[in-house]
Amino acid sequence: MAEEPLERIEREERERRARQKSLTPWLIVLAAIAVTLAGVLAYVWTGKKALVSELEDEKAELSEQMLALQADYADLNSEYESINSQLDTSREQVALLIERLQKTEATNRAQIRKYEKELGTLRSIMRGYIVQIDSLNTLNKQLTADAAAARKEAAESRRVSEDLSRQVENLSGLAAAGAVVKGHGLAVAAYNSHDKVTDRSSRATYLMASVTLLENDYAERGPMMVYLRAKDPSGVLLLNSASTSFTFGGEPLQASASREVDYEGSEGDLSIYLKDVGEFTKGIYTVEAYTEKALLGKVELYLR
Repeated sequence: MAEEPLERIEREERERRARQKSLTPWLIVLAAIAVTLAGVLAYVWTGKKALVSELEDEKAELSEQMLALQADYADLNSEYESINSQLDTSREQVALLIERLQKTEATNRAQIRKYEKELGTLRSIMRGYIVQIDSLNTLNKQLTADAAAARKEAAESRRVSEDLSRQVENLSGLAAAGAVVKGHGLAVAAYNSHDKVTDRSSRATYLMASVTLLENDYAERGPMMVYLRAKDPSGVLLLNSASTSFTFGGEPLQASASREVDYEGSEGDLSIYLKDVGEFTKGIYTVEAYTEKALLGKVELYLR
């Protein structure tokens, strides 16, 4: 029997309501699940964002520490070539570590931790450099002080040695001076052909000089030459065939006459004759007596 349109509409309405009534619990459950999932996703997203921010902060702080260490390495210098070479290597390692950190994501926690360990190692190495440089500087200062003390001691030793040398030289000079034979009482006279003293130039034929050698216990014993230098009134040295030469004060001198004596350290008189020098003229004659080490005396003789 055919269903009336009105009945069909009513039936369809009842069926729709029945279906809606059966679906409502499921829709509620699905809505609750959706809300829960949305909450979970929001929590996870928020947590992940916070974690990423924290890791970014850790990376930034690590980067600052590396840059500070790089500045410390740049300021660290030494006077020692071997340490400077090691410092250059460590500086390169710090620069490379900074470059690697900049290229690494903050979320790569394993790599970030590895960089932290490398940073700690480089810090320890730097502390070792500082201790080593301080030790070497302390040693260098001590060596410098020791060298200065040694130079001062050497200078003092040289001064003492020079003083001793001067004292020895002075004593040697005094000893040498004390060993020189000296003389006194030099006198000269003119004699005529009868061996009589005369003061007339026209009658004089030769001169005789006498001098006393003084006692000296420090003088060398044995033969010693005594020299006579006589100059006429015009200053010309009187010479003859027996005249000789000697050295006095490092200079060569001619002698009018000379005589060898045997000196034994005691006082003694000697005479030296000067003959065959030609005619004597009126005026003042100058006579000097020498050894090779000393002037024994000087005297003048006037002939009229």
